[in-house]
Amino acid sequence: MAELRVLPHMFSRWTIANRTADDAGRGASIELSTVDIPNKTLDAGHVALKSGGPSIGLVLGSGAARGFAHIGVMRALQEHGIKPDIIVGTSMGALVGGCFATDQLDTLEEWARSLTMRRIIGYLDVRIGGSGLIGGGRLANRLQDSIGEMAIEDLPVRFAAIATEIGTGHEVWLTRGSLSLAVRASYALPGIFPPVHLGGRWLVDGALVNPVPVSAARALGARVVIAVNMDADRFGRGTTIASHGSMPGEAPLISANDHNRNGFARLRGMFSAERTLKREIISGDSRPSFSTVMVESFNIMQDRLTRMRLAGDPPDIHIAPRIGHIGWLDFHRAAESIAVGRAATEKAMDSIAEAVADLG
Repeated sequence: MAELRVLPHMFSRWTIANRTADDAGRGASIELSTVDIPNKTLDAGHVALKSGGPSIGLVLGSGAARGFAHIGVMRALQEHGIKPDIIVGTSMGALVGGCFATDQLDTLEEWARSLTMRRIIGYLDVRIGGSGLIGGGRLANRLQDSIGEMAIEDLPVRFAAIATEIGTGHEVWLTRGSLSLAVRASYALPGIFPPVHLGGRWLVDGALVNPVPVSAARALGARVVIAVNMDADRFGRGTTIASHGSMPGEAPLISANDHNRNGFARLRGMFSAERTLKREIISGDSRPSFSTVMVESFNIMQDRLTRMRLAGDPPDIHIAPRIGHIGWLDFHRAAESIAVGRAATEKAMDSIAEAVADLG
């Protein structure tokens, strides 16, 4: 009988340890290195984490404000009696997955639907000179109030939040310790939120390395992987413009505020910096705002990375809500995002049922 041996190393890899030519395919052992599972031997023919069906892994991708659509996905799955055994999330996906695992999805949904532009600005504790424009303390306190001091290893489902280590670029699977800290690290968008120091490592948003972490769900034992990708609705983007250049008479745009600012104006500008940054984060004029440049640059990188990783490790079910019309910072449109996520999941229910039946 084949053995699945799980070893307590940091990163995932699969290796076949051949014994003899006759052992190939029936006596080999598969070693899986992962984050936190102690030495443990399982029957490779019975990897499912629950009786009566295959283990279901739910992968919730990143997406900032679009990530509220994950709430709709979870609602639709609940209504059809589908309960994941494994939840892996990146960034906003980690937040929604963590709230579901702690039975706080109702609280999160109520809070999300209550967000307005004014309330969003109230959460922006802007700070000058730090490693992120937003301190994140107000959001962290809100998160702490919802999920408390829960440890990941005490959750009723297997859970992992994906983060990236600054300096090394390591993909870090957070599978033990404080859930709230893990979620906060997973959504720490570089330049916007400061990195989170966790377990001796400085961590930022996991979307830098694995926006839709199918690989983590499979390594944690999922037989059926349902992945939700918030970046699939990008038709016509990411192509090549083979010839481009300036138009006659074009000159760099210069703001009127860049000219003739005396010392008093500069001093006043320093004291109003927080108010100005808040406006820039939420909206801008005809030219791209600071937040637009930051987020869209991150979005472009993430889109290319998602395509490559899903091509190499596709999920069994790929749910791709048509949510491109909702901006990354449109947190006040949560109700719309939730509805889109629910509708996309309803359309995928036949495929989900078929996959569960085939692998059961």
